[in-house]
Amino acid sequence: MEKKFNKSYWDSRYSKQQTGWDVGEITTPLKAYFDQLTNKNLSILVPGAGNGHEVEYLLTKDFSDITVIDISEQPLKNLQDRIPDFPESRLICGDFFEHAGKYDLIVEQTFFCALHPSERKKYAEKMNELLVPGGRVAGVLFETEFVDGPPFGGNRKEYLGWFEPFFKIKTLETCYNSIKPRSGKELFAIMQKPYYRSDV
Repeated sequence: MEKKFNKSYWDSRYSKQQTGWDVGEITTPLKAYFDQLTNKNLSILVPGAGNGHEVEYLLTKDFSDITVIDISEQPLKNLQDRIPDFPESRLICGDFFEHAGKYDLIVEQTFFCALHPSERKKYAEKMNELLVPGGRVAGVLFETEFVDGPPFGGNRKEYLGWFEPFFKIKTLETCYNSIKPRSGKELFAIMQKPYYRSDV
């Protein structure tokens, strides 16, 4: 992986406010997904959370078992400034790939596309490792022409190649409710860790 996508790179992006992926609020596909979740006791991880608009919304929906991780400290500070009561121990500045824990739900929102493509298999493996059996990854993947990012593009066929060895693909379809600038460019994904290895 190129060194420019390390902590210093992302610190610089935040310090220069070069955060075009951040629309200032939760986007509609994830909002609609969260709105239909009924189990408020889910253990949730939001990796590469950035300014954490998804976290903020989840809290308004009475989810409380939420852990946030980002490689850059600034967005975590931004989140803590907005939500002073959020437990500091659940705001982790570190490398997602070194994180340990077990979760019912992992939220994907502009994290996968920020990783160098050489890490996509590693991402799928790590997501599988962090989930309890039956746990899910849910969120949005960009379906765009591949560009030298970040963000890096990709397509449904490629994503299935990375994820099918590790998950049951419950949904991987074009979002019907994307915000206008992203219309037709997003796939909503729900991917479940099998209860048994033979279930894949």
